Amino acid sequence: MELGIIGLGKMGGNMAERLRRGGHTIIGYDRDPDVSDVGSVEELVERLSPPRAVWVMVPAGKPTEDTIHSLGEVLQPGDLVVDGGNSHYVDDQKHGEQLAAKGIGFVDCGVSGGVWGLENGYALMVGGDDDNVKRLMPIFETLKPEGEYGFVHSGKIGAGHFVKMVHNGIEYAMMQAFGEGYELIEASDLVTRVPETFLSWQEGTVIRSWLLDLLNRALAADPELDDLRGYAADSGEGRWTVQAAVEHAVPLPAISASLFARFASRQDDSPAMRVVAALRNQFGGHAVQGVGDDGDSPGADVTPPSV
Repeated sequence: MELGIIGLGKMGGNMAERLRRGGHTIIGYDRDPDVSDVGSVEELVERLSPPRAVWVMVPAGKPTEDTIHSLGEVLQPGDLVVDGGNSHYVDDQKHGEQLAAKGIGFVDCGVSGGVWGLENGYALMVGGDDDNVKRLMPIFETLKPEGEYGFVHSGKIGAGHFVKMVHNGIEYAMMQAFGEGYELIEASDLVTRVPETFLSWQEGTVIRSWLLDLLNRALAADPELDDLRGYAADSGEGRWTVQAAVEHAVPLPAISASLFARFASRQDDSPAMRVVAALRNQFGGHAVQGVGDDGDSPGADVTPPSV
């Protein structure tokens, strides 16, 4: 099959390479001329034979919005656009309507696999009309892992990114659980072989997983993780998952807590915990630490006002 890909970063570039290895003709465009096959979106469209298919693999939000708008101006009726980035499912529905008004098809595809996808394949979660998805099946078959699983046509437009959003919310909670378990084990005076403990869980336990494999890989390189700062960003899907849970009145305590834990990781000094410290001092006379305390001393013993 012939496919245009816009966005040849870590994911897009590796996906293009996997597709080429699978025998497809790939024409790629990227703002970096060193990796781009063409000089513009217009040239990309000119190089493709109609009916065209173009896969968008750029950051969610305005970059995706601008790219899909540009494609809508140069593609023709019967062409097809795939958004393979991490877009919000609500945006998919809007983009699908915009392109449909011009006779252009739209499919959204949540992609998981990271930097390992080139060799192992990518899990694909797709939303769109049956005919458009069927037309792209040669691409999906090459991108997905070998075997029965790794691909799902989840439903109509927006469904692919909706389930990918939930997938990433689950991922947040799983990573947080591994992190909390590591911290507790590492804090115990009883356990003297922390990395070996996690390594032993790779076989035979109910929590064995690829995430556990990756954690063991990280611990092998840095057993106490001294080279890292405990700062975790969030790419948006975790927030959207919690927002969707509120909209559907579905309780997500574990996923929500894992998202808030990431927010806490970015604070050198939590304003909320300063309030807690102040209140403990006010009602119980508990000691507080002043600015500049080294953290080991009990801090200033501020006398609370008389009640």
